[in-house]
Amino acid sequence: MKVIVKILVVAAALWVATKVVDGIVVSGSTTTETAVTLLAVALIFGIINTLLKPIIKVVGCAFYVVTLGLFALVVNAGLLLLTSWIANQIDLPFEVIGFWAAFWGAIIIGLISWLLDLILGLDD
Repeated sequence: MKVIVKILVVAAALWVATKVVDGIVVSGSTTTETAVTLLAVALIFGIINTLLKPIIKVVGCAFYVVTLGLFALVVNAGLLLLTSWIANQIDLPFEVIGFWAAFWGAIIIGLISWLLDLILGLDD
């Protein structure tokens, strides 16, 4: 149940990012198609974060230390770009155009996910 709620939280954060950041686009023709796309992209983003982020943290440990953790912002932007690429490969109407859109989108997604996790009590 917690995983489903987490996917819904990330989908909501992605939706906010599409509204706030120019360059993050969901081009669903209906509200239902947009919602399904956001849920699918949230699932892809969650899988990518689960599989790749720990590996990147281990490999890039020195960068995290030297930059006082700011390298995480670049990593999150890269993971969002990878999510966009995978969504494009499976014909989902989701696109992140450029590094800076991914950078700001990753910050917004991270903040909103953190806030909703806090409100919903998911960060136990």
